[in-house]
Amino acid sequence: MTEFEMIAKTFQGLEEILAKELIELGANGVAIGNRMVSFKGDKALMYKANFSLRTAIRILKPFLHFHADSADEVYEICKTKVEWEKYMSLSDSFAVDAVVNSEDFKHSKFVAYRVKDAIADWFREKYGKRPNVSVANPDLTFHIHISHDDCSLSLDSSGESLHKRGYRQEAMEAPLNEVLAAGMILMSGWDGKSDFTDPMCGSGTIPIEAALIARNMAPGLFRSQFAFEKWKDFDRDLFESIYNDDSQERPFEFHIRAYDKDPKAIAVAKRNAKAAGLQDMIEFDVRDFKDFEPIKERTVMITNPPYGERLTDDNLLGLYEMIGERLKHALMGGEAWIISYHYECFDKIGLKPSAKIPLFNGALPCELRKYEIFEGKFGEFRGGGRRLKKDDLPTRRSTTLRYKARLEEKKQESETVEEKKPFRKDGERKPFRKDSEKKPYRKDGDRKPFRKDGQKPAQKRTYSKTKPTNRNKN
Repeated sequence: MTEFEMIAKTFQGLEEILAKELIELGANGVAIGNRMVSFKGDKALMYKANFSLRTAIRILKPFLHFHADSADEVYEICKTKVEWEKYMSLSDSFAVDAVVNSEDFKHSKFVAYRVKDAIADWFREKYGKRPNVSVANPDLTFHIHISHDDCSLSLDSSGESLHKRGYRQEAMEAPLNEVLAAGMILMSGWDGKSDFTDPMCGSGTIPIEAALIARNMAPGLFRSQFAFEKWKDFDRDLFESIYNDDSQERPFEFHIRAYDKDPKAIAVAKRNAKAAGLQDMIEFDVRDFKDFEPIKERTVMITNPPYGERLTDDNLLGLYEMIGERLKHALMGGEAWIISYHYECFDKIGLKPSAKIPLFNGALPCELRKYEIFEGKFGEFRGGGRRLKKDDLPTRRSTTLRYKARLEEKKQESETVEEKKPFRKDGERKPFRKDSEKKPYRKDGDRKPFRKDGQKPAQKRTYSKTKPTNRNKN
C-alpha cells in the first residue's frame, strides 16, 4: 500500500514516548514536534495507530499544504484547490476544527468558519445544494492548522479523542486523563514484569491502564467507533483483521493493587475495570494510604494524589508528609512515581527524587517525580551497596574552595558581559487605556450554561462477530 504523511497529536511532555510507540508500530520518518509527532505509513498503519497507540490524542491525515495571509485567502485556496468529492459526498455531514498560531489570523473560529464556507460553496456550485454541518456527531471532521502563514488541511481519522477508551463507566471528581496515565506508566519503564501499586486510585484509571500494558492489550478495543470507519475508502476487512489480531497479547503473572480510602471510588473503579474485562487482574480494596502495609515483592508505585487549590490547607500538606513516611517504611526496595502540582507538596514528602519530568495535567503544569526507596543511608545506596569511606566524601574545606572558585568564575563572566540595552526608548511606551474606554468582557446573559453531567448518552461498542472468545481471559 502507498505511504502517506500523518500526524499524531499528544500532550506536552509525552512526545518522546509517543515517538517510541510509533517506531515500535513500524512507522517511518518519525519526527518529534511540539505536542505532536509526524510520521509516514500506509492505511494499515493509520488503523493500527488509532487502535494501538496509548499516548496519542488523535491521528490526522494531511492532504493539502499551502501559504496564506488572511482568512479570505484560506477560503479561496480551499475552494479552488481541493476536489472535496474525493473525501465526502453531499449526504455526509462535516465539521471543521482550527488551531491558529499567527499574528495574521486573530480568531481560530473565524478560520474554521471560512473553511466550512469553502466546502459548502464548492458543493453548492456543483450540485446546487450544501452538505450539512454537524458539531455534535459529524460524519467527517477536517482540521486546519496555521502557524504564521503555513497552513495544513487534514482529515481527522480518530473522531472522539483517543483518550476516551470506552471502558470508563463513571468517574470521580477530576479524573486523570487516560493518555496521561498511560504515558506516566511508560515513562516509568514498567512493563508488567513486576508488581504494580496505586494507593490512591480514584476511579481506577492508572491501574486499568497498567493492566492493559501488562497484557499488551490495545486501548482501542473498547471504542465504539473511529472516524476513519466513515471514510469513502474504508477497508473493513483490513480493520477487522487488525481488531481481531490478539497474537501480541501476553499473560500477566504478577499483582496489580489499587487502593483508595473512599468506598465509592473503589466501587466506580471496579465497574470501570469490569467494563474493560480486567477485574480479575486488579486487586481493589478500600484502604487509607496511612494504613499502607509493607510489600515484600519489588513494586513500582505510580499515583496521582490530590493537589488542592490552597497551599494553606494543613490537611493537604500533612497528606504529603504522610506519603513520604509510608514510602520509607512500606515500599522498601521499590520505586514510587508521584505527579503533583505544588512544589510545597513535594517538599513535604521529605525524600530526594531521582528524576523530575515536567508534564501537564489538563492546564496545570505539573511534575512527575521518581523516588527510589532503599535501606540505609543515601550515600550507601549511591555507592552501589558499599559503605562510603571518609576519604570518598567531600571535606568542608574542599567544598568551600570549590564554592569560592565558582564565585570567582561568575564574577569574571559578569565583567565580560556587555551592558544590556534598555527595553524601550523614552516615548515608545503606549499610553494605558482609560477605564472609560474598556469594553465589557460580555453582556449579561451572553454566557452559555455549562452542560450538566450525564447529558451526553453513552455509546456501546458493537463488536465484530469474528472477535475471539478468549479476549478477556488471563
